[in-house]
Amino acid sequence: MSEEIEWGERDGLMEIIINRPDKKNALTADMYRQMTAALAACSTRSDIGAVLFAGKGDAFCAGNDLKDFAQGPQGGEAAFAFIRAIAAFDKPVVAAVQGLAVGIGATMLFHCDLVYAAPDARFIMPFVNLGLVPEAGSSLLAPATLGHARAAAMLLLGEPMDAQTADRAGLLSAIVPTESLLDHARAKAAALLAKPPHAIAATRRLMRGDRTQILQRIDEEAQLFREMLESAEAQEAFAAFFEKRAPSFSRS
Repeated sequence: MSEEIEWGERDGLMEIIINRPDKKNALTADMYRQMTAALAACSTRSDIGAVLFAGKGDAFCAGNDLKDFAQGPQGGEAAFAFIRAIAAFDKPVVAAVQGLAVGIGATMLFHCDLVYAAPDARFIMPFVNLGLVPEAGSSLLAPATLGHARAAAMLLLGEPMDAQTADRAGLLSAIVPTESLLDHARAKAAALLAKPPHAIAATRRLMRGDRTQILQRIDEEAQLFREMLESAEAQEAFAAFFEKRAPSFSRS
């Protein structure tokens, strides 16, 4: 456990709390490793029946820490390991989302079973804006969940989606007042834990179907992501971000 990722048990529920509010809970390689380790620990413990993800402060997760990414491949590899871990996780996952959910902060939600959001939640998948491609299987799961048109607006244009639209599109389980969001998510997780565990597990497997296609898409995205991270487009996008200017992309 690190100060920036807190995880601990609460009556059979493992809570994984992103605790970097001064950076809008942007994720570093070490934070990804901590979350992956937490999921691995939960997988081996029969007394843990579900996992809850939440973030401290006014944002759920601002995505990858771009400075961490720019320092080398370790940030990307840690992110891909976490993505595979949450995609393959075999116990129910609940999320409580407030404020910004950017990049992996949004795409990880496709692998959660119950997603509760505050009215101010905003979901953004800005991969193309950074000269990159989507990750976490979102190129497959976003169209399937949101519909092609909404997914295209988010993945191709980088347009944000507000909580009300996300709720209507089927990404959310419910919109909950900010002040009661975490307690509501905990109560729903507790309700899951009170159900017959084998029936819950079997039903979840049936709902999710064969994970092979999703894991294959995750690997395909990861390969392209690695390649494009080294591209001139990504280098220009990152430079523009750090220099606080508009990027300029060549069509030649």
